[in-house]
Amino acid sequence: MCTLASLSLRYYSTKTAPQLPGMEYQDAICTLNTLQTNASALQQVRRERSNPQLQLQAMRGFLERAGLTVEELDHLNIIHVTGTKGKGSTCAFTEQILRSYGFHTGFYSSPHLVQVRERIRINGQPIGKELFTKYFWQVYGRLDETKDAHRGMMPAYFRFLTILAFHVFLQEKVDLAVIEVGIGGAYDCTNIIRRPWVCGISSLGIDHTQILGDTMEKIAWQKGGIFKTGVPAFTVRQPEDAMAVLKDRAKVIRSPLWVCPELDDYQADCGPLHLGLAGQHQRSNASLALQLSYTWLQKRCLPDKHVSSTSAENTSALQATSFKLSPVMVKGLADTKWPGRNQTLRHGAVTYFLDGAHTMRSMQACVHWFRETAAQHERTASGPVTRVLLFNSTGERDSAAMLKLLVPSHFDFAVFCPNITEAIASCNADQQNFNVSVENMLTRCLDNERSWRLHNDQGNTTQLLIEGRLVPDRKPDTLVFPCILSALQWITQGRDSVLADPAQRVLPVKASITAKAAPLCEAAEIHVLITGSLHLVGGVLKHLDPASSK
Repeated sequence: MCTLASLSLRYYSTKTAPQLPGMEYQDAICTLNTLQTNASALQQVRRERSNPQLQLQAMRGFLERAGLTVEELDHLNIIHVTGTKGKGSTCAFTEQILRSYGFHTGFYSSPHLVQVRERIRINGQPIGKELFTKYFWQVYGRLDETKDAHRGMMPAYFRFLTILAFHVFLQEKVDLAVIEVGIGGAYDCTNIIRRPWVCGISSLGIDHTQILGDTMEKIAWQKGGIFKTGVPAFTVRQPEDAMAVLKDRAKVIRSPLWVCPELDDYQADCGPLHLGLAGQHQRSNASLALQLSYTWLQKRCLPDKHVSSTSAENTSALQATSFKLSPVMVKGLADTKWPGRNQTLRHGAVTYFLDGAHTMRSMQACVHWFRETAAQHERTASGPVTRVLLFNSTGERDSAAMLKLLVPSHFDFAVFCPNITEAIASCNADQQNFNVSVENMLTRCLDNERSWRLHNDQGNTTQLLIEGRLVPDRKPDTLVFPCILSALQWITQGRDSVLADPAQRVLPVKASITAKAAPLCEAAEIHVLITGSLHLVGGVLKHLDPASSK
């Protein structure tokens, strides 16, 4: 069983890695996961939502209790990035470019796909288990020591990881830290950063409406909250209403705001640029990353001749100028990797298309990418191809609306499952983050008259609404499975040897479900689109790339 060590954390030095029994990596993960459901933490969140300013005040308090100060964060040379769609990809491009120049980089992002260590990266790699364990107990120990004097309060999961990331980057003496905002910007816990070197805002859209508001203007106001006086900020082209708010926020805060040019406007000796991340929408993310990295480099290398865009007198967004790309920048764009986003994996006769699209705009981009990429694969297929959708949606998102966007892609099967990797409970505490029931998604899509019919593994049927309309002529067979692994094994029908580990056990599939697999067995190839949730994509990658769990 996963338990915190019985020995008090007060009796070990926070300056060295703990050596006491029960304070190993798995125990750190179990302890971290308790911060997700702590009752006092939930009460704190409710109080703070009524007064968002309390969020940053609380974060500063937790930071100080962990032995850090906001002044120390000034030395991390931070690039701070927010947005609705593409902020993680923008950060990945930016970090890769600056790492290609030889800088020692830190990168904090969320969510993780397989293991929580992915959120905190040094030189592009997830922090190792040994370092994670060492720094986890240092930070947790300091907070635990002081909780009695603060009504037993401990930071919630994301806050703790943010503090841990800052601590890791300071201890590892990174040259810069690329920090991705969690949710929003103005009141996100990463916004205790006082003096970033440059800020970025990727494409905006409607998401997290219960927290950020239900209009583009409200969401843009939150995102623009990361602007800082005199600190240059860049954004991609935004909807007119969102851009108006960003301009106003920049004016009030006195942050110079610049709009990125099109990627084609940059000059390069190599001809057309190649991006390591697939999808047309990545081109605006790449342009934003170029502006962020170029601005950071100028401040680093020419501190007395900083970019002209840093004048705090700018009162509206200006058009940022393109520039000639260095070979290092070109290589950085091409070498960028960001798993689970427009990612293609081929395992023999089965090709997986993975994209954690979870908003309407990101799903539109996903559909465009999938249509183009799948069509290319189908042109070279050895025979008939069967298309399968594996979908899951979590939280407050409109699952039905996203599914409607996927209907024209003409899937032969639509498969649903919860974010549970295996039906048999896993011993890996990292997977506690995936325990989201499929019913949460299905109950938001119920309708008794107009639907796809869902056949679940217990022989029952449920109705799934598609925006109040009947699915067009070609209706896919639609099934629900109890876990990700059982869904994958049914889809692939033994054609993917990676999924054939005898140690993996799943609940048996009923004969009525097995009988529906004839098109899969007869197809020369199987193409599977996995989308709707990054947690789903992460659970799939855990099985398709077992090394990612080590």
